[in-house]
Amino acid sequence: MKKAILVVDDDPQIRQSLGKLLSAEGYEAALAADGQRGVEIFDTQQIDLVLLDINLPGSGGWEIFGAITSSNPFLPIIVITGREDQQDLATLAGVGALMEKPLNLPLLLKSIREMIAEDSKARPSRRIGLRSDLRYVPPLHPRNVSLPKSNP
Repeated sequence: MKKAILVVDDDPQIRQSLGKLLSAEGYEAALAADGQRGVEIFDTQQIDLVLLDINLPGSGGWEIFGAITSSNPFLPIIVITGREDQQDLATLAGVGALMEKPLNLPLLLKSIREMIAEDSKARPSRRIGLRSDLRYVPPLHPRNVSLPKSNP
């Protein structure tokens, strides 16, 4: 049976691209443009992992993280964000993985596989602070650094 991954991101291009990537990798992808819709999908479908953006309209990503983990502390969640300096907050919240945009897709897929395979008992202990093994992946291209221009 395919593992179901919920992608909650307000950027339609990122959401659709991740949906296609996950489907190509053999996952079932459920897509939500905001936190409210993400919670509705989570409440009505069997979800195995969540990719959760922090910058969401309405209820912010950290609020949605809290709502989902209070309902299911065993569910693996990977936070994806364009915000810098979220590692300390992610560690305190007990996030399993934090990935900054632009995403490194091979490392994202590796993190998904690792988090799905992780012993589910590890997740609640991380969330209450007994473990602090955050998987942090910086942006693929560091911010504020211009990429070399190609010569025509």
